[in-house]
Amino acid sequence: MKKHSIYLLFLFVFLASASFAQNRPKYIFYMIGDGMGLNQVHIAESYAAAIESRNTVFPLTFTQFPFATFATSFSLSHGVTDSAAAGTALSVGKKTKNGVIGMDSSRNETYKSIAYFAKESGMKVGVTTSVSIDHATPAAFYATQPDRGMYYEIGQDLVKSGFDFFAGAGFLSPEKNHKKEDAPSLFPQFEKAGYTLAYGLNDYNTKAKSATKIILMADKGASNESLTYAIDRKPEELTLQQITASAIQTLQKDNDNGFFLMVEGGKIDWACHSNDGATAIQETCDFDAAVAEAFQFYKQHPEETLIIVTADHETGGMVLGNGSSTLRLGNIQHQKISQGALSQKISDLRKASPNASWDQVKQVLQENIGLWNEIKPTEHEESDIKEAYQRSFVQHKNETEKSLYAIDDRIAALAVKSLNRASSISWASGNHSAAYIPIYAIGAGANLFSRKMDNVDIPTKIAEAAGWKMSTSKVSVKKK
Repeated sequence: MKKHSIYLLFLFVFLASASFAQNRPKYIFYMIGDGMGLNQVHIAESYAAAIESRNTVFPLTFTQFPFATFATSFSLSHGVTDSAAAGTALSVGKKTKNGVIGMDSSRNETYKSIAYFAKESGMKVGVTTSVSIDHATPAAFYATQPDRGMYYEIGQDLVKSGFDFFAGAGFLSPEKNHKKEDAPSLFPQFEKAGYTLAYGLNDYNTKAKSATKIILMADKGASNESLTYAIDRKPEELTLQQITASAIQTLQKDNDNGFFLMVEGGKIDWACHSNDGATAIQETCDFDAAVAEAFQFYKQHPEETLIIVTADHETGGMVLGNGSSTLRLGNIQHQKISQGALSQKISDLRKASPNASWDQVKQVLQENIGLWNEIKPTEHEESDIKEAYQRSFVQHKNETEKSLYAIDDRIAALAVKSLNRASSISWASGNHSAAYIPIYAIGAGANLFSRKMDNVDIPTKIAEAAGWKMSTSKVSVKKK
């Protein structure tokens, strides 16, 4: 071979290697819409157009990413996964049985999540959510426990992780172990491990400059289970978008090695468990606002950033269309509050006026979801709502509808069901489904997400983009 040809070959290999190295992401955003199937995304896009009476879709931020595909989500034990098994698949690239966090199905071997690979590579790591920090999906990125309900033990794994930023509503069981026995509070353990505890955005802004590791929670006195639904939220309440911005700020500080940030929009799932269409749409849009925060960062670092948007599973079998070729999704805009908040208003009326009239109850429904003044229920629907009123306000019997995360007033549930029907929204169940989950990608390595996948492929492709070799290596956490 001539010297000139050898030189050209060497130059080509060098440039190809340099290009590959440059394309490895320094900043990775792994964003998960809990319960967000393809239809949740489509309905949110369709709603934005419907309120302007347009027969089209208005894209969300992430649906405009250049790479898009979909994936299956079955667990090792069931065709329909739960969030623990799905979170494990998305974090470690291995399937397990429903209910298990970061372990194999025998609950003997612990898996190492992609967040640990990021940390070992020198990156800072953040794990954030709109629900509790010890909930299944976020937990799968830092904890390894045989049962997702072991909230106290999951909190102890947080301490051992050494990750740099955590955020969410709070912790479900900070002072009792899984046996419901009193245990030393987790909060002093967090502080001893070097974490600064911040309650609300104002407290975070006060403490962020001097803190090295932070756990950001909702304001004191707020729910430790989840942030407020977007549809019900007051201006001063913490949002997932603010959490995402705060995470970026903390992870960037004094850091030349990049970061890995997981962001979960956890309450899309909760709304879909309740078959609450309007609230599910607003939660999907709220999650998209968090993605938009990451996308703004991407635009400043386009050659060094990878954003992956996906879901752990679909919830509810949500569908746009219930028989007619004409869609009336715009009707859903008349719902001003969540089904849970509507239940509370009816409860408040019951306390203030135990024998409230049918017209008083109708007024509550008119004011909050537009029934009768904007949307006319069918005769059957009105009969069902009035029967629930009779049992509740006349016979004084407890009438409720139970979903996974809520026990709602039956009047409220039936009224929301009527509005869903009038808005062309259908539901298959109040639980998870096996529907495909979406995947959207942009940035360094995004081209790896261009075919039909399974959920375990997602973290392995992220690792491939970053140059990490994922395995079943054990985390340095011994289980009893």
